[in-house]
Amino acid sequence: MCGIVGVVGNKNATDILMQGLEKLEYRGYDSAGIFVEGGDHASLVKSVGRIRDLRSKLGIDVSGTAGIGHTRWATHGQPTETNAHPHTSMDERFVLVHNGVIENFKEIRDEYLPHDDFKGQTDTEIAVHLIAKFIEEDGMSVLDGFKKALSIIEGSYAFALMDAQDPDTIYVAKNKSPLLIGLGDGYNMVCSDAMAMIRETSEFMEIHDKELVILHKDSVEVQDYYGNPVTRKSYTAQLDLSEIGKGTYPFYMLKEIDEQPTVMRHLISEYANPDGTMKVDSEVVKAVQKADRIYIIAAGTSYNAGYGSKIMLEALTDTPVELGVASEWGYGMPLLSKKPFFIFLSQSGETADSRQVLVKVNELGYPSLTITNVPGSTLSREATYTMLIGAGPEIAVASTKAYTGQIATLAFLAKAVGVADGRKEAQDFDLVKELSLVAQGIEATLSEKEKIAAIVKDLLLTTRNAFYIGRKQDYFVAMEASLKLKEISYVQCEGFAAGELKHGTISLIEKDTPALALLSDPEVAQHTRGNVMEISSRGGKVVTVAMERVANADDDIIVGDVHPYLSAIAMVVPTQLIAYETSSQRGLDVDKPRNLAKAVTVE
Repeated sequence: MCGIVGVVGNKNATDILMQGLEKLEYRGYDSAGIFVEGGDHASLVKSVGRIRDLRSKLGIDVSGTAGIGHTRWATHGQPTETNAHPHTSMDERFVLVHNGVIENFKEIRDEYLPHDDFKGQTDTEIAVHLIAKFIEEDGMSVLDGFKKALSIIEGSYAFALMDAQDPDTIYVAKNKSPLLIGLGDGYNMVCSDAMAMIRETSEFMEIHDKELVILHKDSVEVQDYYGNPVTRKSYTAQLDLSEIGKGTYPFYMLKEIDEQPTVMRHLISEYANPDGTMKVDSEVVKAVQKADRIYIIAAGTSYNAGYGSKIMLEALTDTPVELGVASEWGYGMPLLSKKPFFIFLSQSGETADSRQVLVKVNELGYPSLTITNVPGSTLSREATYTMLIGAGPEIAVASTKAYTGQIATLAFLAKAVGVADGRKEAQDFDLVKELSLVAQGIEATLSEKEKIAAIVKDLLLTTRNAFYIGRKQDYFVAMEASLKLKEISYVQCEGFAAGELKHGTISLIEKDTPALALLSDPEVAQHTRGNVMEISSRGGKVVTVAMERVANADDDIIVGDVHPYLSAIAMVVPTQLIAYETSSQRGLDVDKPRNLAKAVTVE
């Protein structure tokens, strides 16, 4: 959610800021703005809408050597130009951009700023007024005024602050919200995500919670809130600039769907030796072996990936698996087993709800593993262990290759643990072979795009509601399939356990109600077909997605056979294409659906 960029010491500051904001568009936003300081003049430009709308408002006079920029996803106040960042103090001397949520903003306003005139409704504007008060009214230095404000502010934040009287400095601080320092040649940067500044540099420095950074063109000073200096080495971001572009694809989502076979093959090379044995960290394997229960904590699509892996994990590790919604567990952790092991699934590694749970897990001293697509991310740094998906940048808000990559990565972990335990089920499971078949099967499904597009045109182009149904593993896939459809096409879609239709849901079926049935398990396929007949007899329009081993000649979409443990990967791909086609054919912005953000960095 939201994005911050900043640069100091480069004559092309405006271009660097705008390019950075464009790279952060994938995170989700509703408005944007930049502040640029040129020494003898300064410019503040804001706009509702896309970055292109902001760019259209820039004149040749918007130039300088330092500046900050922001993409906003509305929390406090409507998405308006007034509420867009950057925000200024009353005399416009201080300029601030902010990600996160200030929990005590009302108390700050009432206690410290009762007579201030606020232009908008954001908590960020209150923060910059507070900083200015301590500097201008109490005679503090900029650094001391910033520190005092930080000692009062409660909540999550990533701040970048500029003083119009000192264009050579950017002040940066963070708590619970991601922020990085980019190290350039003769200039330095700040950004929410390395992707924003990868064109400028591949060298970055992490900022930890409750740290403050004074950024100049030729120096980076890091300290804690008490003024104690912090020494930290930089790291090289493993990002390929060419991977960030969408090439000839109309949308990133379609590109990322097509990349899934490559992701499967990458994971084979990453976690399997040539002889088929696993290359999973032995310490992770031992930690899972000691556990009496595995808790998977996640949100959204990652939560669904956890369910898509549950049957496989339990079978191969002989350990019960429990799923936890991160936003619920953060405020109500249930009674745990005696020897728990926690797995955190997150595409970005920055999910605020999951991090809140991880902080509690660390306080309790329990071992944890983060499975993420982003090395060096907060969840990766703070968990005991990390396994990387290595799927390459995922730009579209709707996750596709990260979902399938998470399930595949969990398969390598489960296989390694089961083999270490001497379990025959795991020893007989040829994961390299089976995942190779999955990659081939995905490629076959991808060749059916025209057929899927025709199905969508007939079934979903004008509907308001739809249903996915399935049993066992297919029910878990139905959960993800319905999420994908509603988040990018705005079709109100629900995924149901097929056997539960008769317990209430079937009352929603009427003439032409679309229902998509998923069938991959021979044990329950005929039961699901019975549910299909129940829907059809009530006038519903049903599309069947069936794996070859249970398919009939009149099924609409046929998916190649894969091992049951991996069926959640193969069966989800046609549903990803269904969601994509529905959104695209409706003329919507597939990659940036309304109201949604890619990295949910606020609770």
